[in-house]
Amino acid sequence: MGFSKYDRRVVPVLDHVQVMMPEGGEDDARRFYAGILGLTEVEKPEPMQANGGVWFAEGIHVSGEAGFSPPPRAHPALRVDDIDSLAEALAAAGCDVSWDERWPGVRRFYTRDPFGNRVEALSGRDLEGERPSVGHLPHPAGMS
Repeated sequence: MGFSKYDRRVVPVLDHVQVMMPEGGEDDARRFYAGILGLTEVEKPEPMQANGGVWFAEGIHVSGEAGFSPPPRAHPALRVDDIDSLAEALAAAGCDVSWDERWPGVRRFYTRDPFGNRVEALSGRDLEGERPSVGHLPHPAGMS
């Protein structure tokens, strides 16, 4: 039996996203992703620790790369319960917060990690106060 590339039995859940940084940036990654965003660091498997990098339980893996250059638009998007408090914490830490109102009914903003990677934060509730399922907010065509 063949499977379509969209068959949920083949890819039921996204496991993690790898975000790159310059080699040796682990302390800055921890300060931003754990210290400001509140993600939970998890220990990398022992055979992979020599490669450096930092993993977070929420599915973000930050890894060093020689000659790193941040992509202008590629980004992880995180749903948060208190988007205003997160925006305030980022601004207090000196991070730019750029609100984006192009997606009707959704409160969200972009920021950059210490390495220049784009990070999106979306409210865990739509503008009517409903809590959507992860990945189930309608995504307007042509928007990324």
